[in-house]
Amino acid sequence: MTKSPESVRKSELSAMRTPPVVPAEEWKAASQRLLAKEKEHGRAHDRLVAERRRMPWMAVEKAYGFVGPDGELSLLDLFEGRRQLIVYRAFYEPGVARWPERACIGCSMVADQVAHPAHLNARDTSLAFVSRAPQPDIARLKAKMGWGHIPWYTLTDDFDADFGASEWHATLAFIRDGDRVFLTYSTHGGRGDEQMGNTWNYLDITALGRQEAWEDSPEGYPQTPAYEWWVWHDDGMTDPDRE
Repeated sequence: MTKSPESVRKSELSAMRTPPVVPAEEWKAASQRLLAKEKEHGRAHDRLVAERRRMPWMAVEKAYGFVGPDGELSLLDLFEGRRQLIVYRAFYEPGVARWPERACIGCSMVADQVAHPAHLNARDTSLAFVSRAPQPDIARLKAKMGWGHIPWYTLTDDFDADFGASEWHATLAFIRDGDRVFLTYSTHGGRGDEQMGNTWNYLDITALGRQEAWEDSPEGYPQTPAYEWWVWHDDGMTDPDRE
């Protein structure tokens, strides 16, 4: 005899120590108590990223080389003329499980989360993934996995080792002043990358933040009203109704 979906669900839940079922008013009261804690959590996050924007910078003095679809590039080239750069050290290369059909399963999950870079670009920020795979393999993987929107370059030197990302994935944030490049932030020890991919979280690790007027940033940092810089990724146009 086949069990109904309702009986299966009840059977599954009966093995779990679930919270009580309560009337609507009691549920609303519990929701409001949790909301107060969530609001404080949000304010604590805002304070943390404000402190992050005041982190000291480290000058990048060494010249690093990469290979892209069109040839050799420098670290400065990866900025694509923008002020900031976020680099994710991914593991897709010989030695990684299921190479060359697959990238690292964790790095693949990170890549699956990446929002369209047009939104970062609207905040003068570029995104790049880097690994040691040759470009033909990267192109094939991107097409297979639907990652065509992610700029992905081949490492050629000690860039990853110099920034503590040769044996474990990491996300690095850089800023430039003309031709001078500075490291401003890095995730550490494999922690922090699980939140990456979302545009807001990416901007929150950069030196300039979201660049919105409500943020607590050092004097002179670029800031505009929230929403004003939002774009559609396919045409970069802002909503004329907001003007």
